[in-house]
Amino acid sequence: MSDPLNALLGKKSNKYDPPDSPRSVGWTTPRRVRLADQSNPLPLDCGRSIWPVEVEYETYGTLNPERDNAILVFHALSGDAHAAGWDRNAEHDGRLWRGKRPGWWDSMIGPGKGFDTRRYYVICSNVLGSCYGTTGPSSTNPETGLPYGLRFPVVTLGDWVRLQRRLIDHLGIDRLLAVAGGSLGGQQAMEWALSSPDRVRGAIVLAAAPRLSAQGLAFNAVARRAIMCDPGFRGGDYYGETSPEAGLGVARMIGHITYLSQASMAMKFGRQLRNGNRLGFGFDPEFEVEGYLQHQQQSFVERFDANSYLYITKAMDYYDVATWGDGDLARAAMLSRCSWLVASFSSDWLYTPEQCFEWTEALRSAGRQVAHCDIKSSYGHDAFLLETAQVTGKVAAFLDGLK
Repeated sequence: MSDPLNALLGKKSNKYDPPDSPRSVGWTTPRRVRLADQSNPLPLDCGRSIWPVEVEYETYGTLNPERDNAILVFHALSGDAHAAGWDRNAEHDGRLWRGKRPGWWDSMIGPGKGFDTRRYYVICSNVLGSCYGTTGPSSTNPETGLPYGLRFPVVTLGDWVRLQRRLIDHLGIDRLLAVAGGSLGGQQAMEWALSSPDRVRGAIVLAAAPRLSAQGLAFNAVARRAIMCDPGFRGGDYYGETSPEAGLGVARMIGHITYLSQASMAMKFGRQLRNGNRLGFGFDPEFEVEGYLQHQQQSFVERFDANSYLYITKAMDYYDVATWGDGDLARAAMLSRCSWLVASFSSDWLYTPEQCFEWTEALRSAGRQVAHCDIKSSYGHDAFLLETAQVTGKVAAFLDGLK
């Protein structure tokens, strides 16, 4: 998923609300909780257990007395728990709020928005293996006193959901009104609905399919190879040294291409040269699209950990809903008991409309209540972040139907 702030600033209809706006959740402060320790380690699908495990999360809105208005939202590959509002450490320079960026789904979470915080209690946590507050490869390994690096166990979406259930238990919530996410976040919503059918009333899946295609697997493989071939990678033990910035930057450039569409790249960049119409006859970035990807590369390496990129993309590769049904999607769909909203986007070629519709058809064949919409958009995979007006109405209507 590309940088949502840059993307949204380029689409004037989706500006972020400042923290003092009545449509913003305002200033936010992340919280951390230890959810696994030596006496209660977290079991993992790989056969290992891990402790200690800390989770960073944020909440927006108010949990009602009945404790039945909670919605758990999930971030995608490079996201974090900061889904809405503005971090208290941000600064204002008279025009823009600087520092930590506004939440990655700020356009959808807040008073009067799709996830209306006047009505719902919205929760977002950072996934296991990331680098934004939840235990991951950069965390201290209690056995060595040093960062885990590649000694961190390989994790899965099933592990993420297992840890998220502990968080929901910690918050005293028995049943979620809904689970929701886009891309890799949408797959977490699928996993919740299948693994915890009695704890979910509704599942909102945006720009996500039951599994990653062979083409998607290939892009992730090349991205990981770029990181691991960087001389600075040092077998994953680069903490305290120069990190593999070049490899991680190339990985980000590769991934970012999959988030856009041919139409959006043509409209935004075409074959425009950065220096008028003159060819440079060299190998520095000359086309506007090269400069854009270079910017994405530079901004990403400043905020993300290369090892976390390896672990999260591997979890993305491993996920396949059909494993719940011994290879049969319809049999897997029968495990769920909730209502579903599945939204695809016409120009998305990472999780195509056809792949999303395959899951819809499996749910229908299993007799589950499902609404599917294919939203027309030229923005590619990132459309679930950008097509706010269309997504808001569909999400709000779906949530109304769950009440």
